[in-house]
Amino acid sequence: MSYPHVLLSAAVSLDGYLDDTGPERLLLSSPADFDRVDEVRASVDAILVGAGTIRADNPRLLVNSPDRRAARVAGGKAEYPLKVTVSGSGDLDPAANFWHTGGEKLLYTTDAGAKRAAGLLGDTADVVPLGTALDWRALLAHLHDVRGVRRLMVEGGGTVHTQLLQQGLADELQLVLAPLFVGDPAAPRLFGPGAYQGGRLRLTDSRRIEDVVLMRYEPTAPGAGPLATAADRHWLRTACELAALCPPSDTAFSVGAVIVAADGTELARGHSREGGDPVVHAEEAALAKLDPADPRLPGATVYSSLEPCAHRASRPVPCAGLILAAGVRRVVTAWREPDTFVTAADGAGVLAAGGVEVVTVPEYAALAQEPNAHLPH
Repeated sequence: MSYPHVLLSAAVSLDGYLDDTGPERLLLSSPADFDRVDEVRASVDAILVGAGTIRADNPRLLVNSPDRRAARVAGGKAEYPLKVTVSGSGDLDPAANFWHTGGEKLLYTTDAGAKRAAGLLGDTADVVPLGTALDWRALLAHLHDVRGVRRLMVEGGGTVHTQLLQQGLADELQLVLAPLFVGDPAAPRLFGPGAYQGGRLRLTDSRRIEDVVLMRYEPTAPGAGPLATAADRHWLRTACELAALCPPSDTAFSVGAVIVAADGTELARGHSREGGDPVVHAEEAALAKLDPADPRLPGATVYSSLEPCAHRASRPVPCAGLILAAGVRRVVTAWREPDTFVTAADGAGVLAAGGVEVVTVPEYAALAQEPNAHLPH
């Protein structure tokens, strides 16, 4: 399934609270940062908040700048991004600002919630039932495939942010740190308890905005099962981009590969025909840069733009065999090997038979195929 780029946006106090328990919303951002948020809103296709945020804050979620709205229209977009909310119960206040400002509105809910919401909201919003329970992957796939959303900004609340991070579906976190304390254990926090992906997030930017600090992070730790996470997609995209560095060949594929430790540390990367070797493969080139006894290899993930080979004439051991020998137990790839050079190649099958989890992410197949467009089939 293809998903939008998911950007989590939040402001917190120094002790990690989203708000206090007073009757009015606690303003954590500075005026300049509110303008930055307005700029981000203008850049996305949709803005999402949970139903709890609508009840607690009654937000409008508008692009306030007339110039930014005009630029959206000039670029062929709607004046305002699509506004999206999520509610399992469908119990929402039809008088809330969310429904009566901005452009189109969309509610994702359960089958039971859809019946309740239809009676409350009428034609104010499109209502999409997701079955007996809310499913974030189904929601994101629907936004991408049906509503054409490529960039999604998520503005809360803490439960929504927590679920998206814990399920590995957040591509980016934009966090503003405000210079004050809340100190009330009854106040809402940004992130709740539970199992998060391991490893450290990558800090991609930090800057002062008046008296607050903006920090931007990306998750880097690979997933741990059959479902691709946002970090998996990031590393696989990197592998596909490495394939474009390969010297063209009429007798071999152009492939890129990256090896990433469980904590998100990049261990090595490589690409086909790297270093002037006319027959070296991407996974082979990357693995050759590591000590075979590196203790991080068994917990690492290999990202390869093309399924690792199961047969080859140029070397005694194919890449699937090299991966098994290295002790790697997870491989993420974009494209299954076609019959261009080897009939019925099945590197994924060889790996799976050896106990390796193989995850294919076909949404990146076109990117992986670009450097190989000159080859038949």
